[in-house]
Amino acid sequence: MQLVVGRIGKPHGVRGEVTVEVRTDEPEARFAPGTVLRTEPGATPPPARNTVPGTEAGATPPPTSDEPGVPFRVPAELTIEESRFHQGRVLIAFEGILDRNTAEALRGTLLVVDSADVTPPDDPEEFHDHQLVGLAVVTPAGERLGEVARIDHAPSSDLLVLRRPEGRTALIPFVRAIVPEVDLAGGRVIVDPPAGLLDL
Repeated sequence: MQLVVGRIGKPHGVRGEVTVEVRTDEPEARFAPGTVLRTEPGATPPPARNTVPGTEAGATPPPTSDEPGVPFRVPAELTIEESRFHQGRVLIAFEGILDRNTAEALRGTLLVVDSADVTPPDDPEEFHDHQLVGLAVVTPAGERLGEVARIDHAPSSDLLVLRRPEGRTALIPFVRAIVPEVDLAGGRVIVDPPAGLLDL
């Protein structure tokens, strides 16, 4: 099973660094220098903001590979050369990504790891994101509220993104006062939401 640990955002600076939207609760471990991350299969660079010569004005060709005339393609794996935290964001330099144009071509690419490579937490009160995604969300009385769509890692606390039966989503702080129990064996998360939380 492939687990998404991050999504590449916009370039930072002119030397190939990129911002990464964190989707893991262990960013220091997942984005350590030397780590090899797979990219989402079929990931392709976004269309260039300007078109190639001969089509529209303001032409700037998209980044290319090392071979002349060959458009850049997102590689199947990216190796982290350097990583650092800056103003609440993770900035990463990948091996072989040396300029802003190439970094721009990575924008939107998902970074994934295999769940078999993820060590289970030692603390029974801790959970990896992939253990929670897809679980049913119910009240203490057993009323079904929806299912866990994903986990958002906010500065103040982690948030369960609840997909409601009617299709909309709600954010639930992943704190014991609101989420008193996670029953992995039973495939459910018990949530006791305060009034109005699911309507936000």
